[in-house]
Amino acid sequence: MWPRKIQKRWPRLTDYGRDLAFSLISVGIFAVISSLIFFVFRDQTSIYGGSMGSRGWGYLVFTFVWMLALHDTYFYWIHRLMHTRVLYRHVHLVHHHSTNPSPWTAYAFHPVEAVLEVGILPLIAFTLPVHWAAVMYFFIFQIAYNVYGHLGFELYPRGFHKHWLGRWINTSVAHNQHHGRFTGNYGLYFLFWDRVMGTLRADYDAAYEGATGAAAPVTATK
Repeated sequence: MWPRKIQKRWPRLTDYGRDLAFSLISVGIFAVISSLIFFVFRDQTSIYGGSMGSRGWGYLVFTFVWMLALHDTYFYWIHRLMHTRVLYRHVHLVHHHSTNPSPWTAYAFHPVEAVLEVGILPLIAFTLPVHWAAVMYFFIFQIAYNVYGHLGFELYPRGFHKHWLGRWINTSVAHNQHHGRFTGNYGLYFLFWDRVMGTLRADYDAAYEGATGAAAPVTATK
């Protein structure tokens, strides 16, 4: 039956508690930095107000897509950095304690990683002019997609990973593999960088097919 659990087992109560605690810390860090950008340094940023269509609706759509592409690139390389020996052991391991992720895992970061994660906001704010509402919609989308990535269930349909577009889209299965196997599948929204850099796991297709009905769900063991 679709959708079904990617891994057979469920997270433990201790996993939920740990992830919730670190998520609250991360949210606090995000709130502080976001407040600085939007209220203290707003006049120095490229974020503008007024009518959403003041620069044309095409430009508004372009900036949203640009933010997705920029964030996906930023996330991929920061994520690769987090998997270097020292940073993984002392920082990123907090996130990887959850080998069987849940929605609460999405923002369960070490404070250092939380600062790096929210670093995308000043990068956006001090480059291309963007409407404040577009930034808000972008962050709503990224929260939703990050939760989906850690959901533990695959919502895309069977065969999506083979579609000409779907093969470039990151899925919950792909990120679940990353948590269960610890390597590969570093992207956020897309699989572009994983495919280009050769970091997409060779068993991704089989795992996706298993999660959507073709075989048994994956496990967290190698």
